[in-house]
Amino acid sequence: QVQLVESGGGLVQAGGSLRLSCAASGRTFSSYAMGWFRQAPGKEREFVATISWSGGSTTYADSVKGRFTISRDNAKNTVYLQMNSLKPEDTAVYYCAARRTEGRAVAATRYDYWGQGTQVTVSS
Repeated sequence: QVQLVESGGGLVQAGGSLRLSCAASGRTFSSYAMGWFRQAPGKEREFVATISWSGGSTTYADSVKGRFTISRDNAKNTVYLQMNSLKPEDTAVYYCAARRTEGRAVAATRYDYWGQGTQVTVSS
C-alpha cells in the first residue's frame, strides 16, 4: 500500500510559478512510475505528466509541454511538478498518482494509487 500526499498548491497570477510536491509512504517508491493529473470544475480528469521509476524518462501533455517539469527524488520518496508560465486554464485540482511498475503511462486507469489533490488557481 502506498499513500500519497500532495502539497504546494495555491493562488498565483498568470505568468507565475508554483512547485507541487507529492510525498509517498512505503519502501518501494523507487520502483513505481509516477504521474500528475488535474481536474478542472465540470471537466474530466486529464493527464499532465509522468515519470519513470528512475526519473530518466518523462512524458508531458501537449498543453503543458515546455512550461511544466516533472522530477523525482527517490531518496526522499517525493515527486515534484514545477509549473512555470501559468495560465488561467491551468486552474484545477492537481493529483499525484503511482503505478506498480517502472513504466510511464498517460491513462488514469493505469495508476494504482492516488493522492487527495491540491488546488491550483491561476488568476488573470
